[in-house]
Amino acid sequence: MRAEILSIGTELLLGQITVTNASYLAQQLTTLGIDLYFVSQVGDNLERLSETLRRARDRSDIVIMTGGLGPTEDDLSREAIAAVLEETPTVDRAYEQTLRAFFASRGVEMPEHNIKQAWVLPSVTPLANPFGTAPGWWAERDGKVIVAMPGVPHEMKRMWEEEVVPRLRSRTGAVLFTRILRVAGLGESSVEERIDTLIHATNPTVATYAKRDAVDVRISAKAPTEAEAQALVAATEQQARAILGAHIFGVDADTPQSVALQLLIERHLTLATMESCSGGLLASTLTDVPGSSAAFLGGLVSYATDLKVQWGVPREIVETHGVISVETARAMAQAVRERLGADLGIGITGVAGPTLQENKPAGTVHIAVASAGRISDTSQRFRGAREEIKWRAAITAINLLRLHLLREG
Repeated sequence: MRAEILSIGTELLLGQITVTNASYLAQQLTTLGIDLYFVSQVGDNLERLSETLRRARDRSDIVIMTGGLGPTEDDLSREAIAAVLEETPTVDRAYEQTLRAFFASRGVEMPEHNIKQAWVLPSVTPLANPFGTAPGWWAERDGKVIVAMPGVPHEMKRMWEEEVVPRLRSRTGAVLFTRILRVAGLGESSVEERIDTLIHATNPTVATYAKRDAVDVRISAKAPTEAEAQALVAATEQQARAILGAHIFGVDADTPQSVALQLLIERHLTLATMESCSGGLLASTLTDVPGSSAAFLGGLVSYATDLKVQWGVPREIVETHGVISVETARAMAQAVRERLGADLGIGITGVAGPTLQENKPAGTVHIAVASAGRISDTSQRFRGAREEIKWRAAITAINLLRLHLLREG
C-alpha cells in the first residue's frame, strides 16, 4: 500500500509553524508496513489544494491530510475532497445538534460558519474527535482512501491512533518493524563501509543516517507478523553489533547523554565537570535528561586561566604545557573531581572560535575524564562555527565518559 501525506496551511509555507504532524505520521506508517513515497505542503487555496490532492490520490492508495478542518473560510480540506470526488456536501443534522449543544454548554451561540464541520459526503465516514469540534473524514471510493484529520497535534494523534490505525491494520497485509542503532565515534561513511555487506540486503534493509549527535543505523524488516519482523531485525542487529562493537551506544530514542547518565546511576557514581571552551554546554546537555540529578553534582565554567588555577589546576601544568593542552584538560578533570567530591570528573579546554595565535587554531579541543587512579583523554580538531564546535566538544566528552565507564566494567 502506497501512502502520501499532505500538510495543509499557508502558515506552514511561511515557516510560522514547524511541520511536526508529517514526521509523526511518517514514523507511524513505517510501523504499519505502508510505503510513504511523497510528503507535500500546500497553502489555503482551494484550486491548488484540490490540484495537489487530485495528484496525490492518482498516484497513491491512501492520502493522509492534516489541517484545514476548522470552521473559517480558509479551512478548505472538506471543499477540496468534495471537488476531487465530485460529490456534494450535506449537513449531518445529528452532528449539527452536537455542535450547537457544545457551544450552548459554554453559554454562547454557535457561529454559522461552524456548520461546515457537520458536513458529510456520500463516500465519507466521520472520524470522532473528542478533543475538538472538527471531526475527521475517512473518504473511500474506487479503492482509494483519503483521510482528513485536524492539524492540532494532540487532536490528530488521538484520531490517528484510535480511529484511523484500526481501519488500516486489516489492509496492510504486512508489518514493518524497525530498530535504530545509535553509533558514536565514527563518521557516516566509516559506518557504511564497515557494514557494507548488511546494506546490500533486501529484507531486512539497512541504511545509515548522519544525525547531529550520532550516526544512526536503521534496520527494517517486513513480515506477516510483528514477531517475525522482529526476529529478522534481531538477526541483522546481532551482525551489526559484532562489527561496530562499543561504537553502538544505544537504540531508538537513546541519546549519548541519557546512556552515559544511566551508566553512572546504575553504578552509583557521581560526576562533575570543568569546562572552558564549551562554556557550560556539557553541563547543560547532561541536565536536559530527566533524573540527571541522581548522578550529576554540578559543573564549573573556567574560561579564564587564573580561574582554572583558583579551582585546583596546578599553575605549573598550565605554564609548562599551555592552557590549550591535553595535560591541562587532564588536570581540570582531576581538579573538579576533587573540588566537588565526585567519583568522576570531566575537563574540556580548547579554542571554539577564531584566535590570533597560530598555535591555537579554532576547533582544537582537548577532553579528559578522570576517576580514582585512571584518566581517559582525547584531542580533536573540529570544524564549523563556534556553536558547532562547542556542541561537538560536549558530545565527544559524553562519549568519552561512556567508554571510560565501560572500560572500568
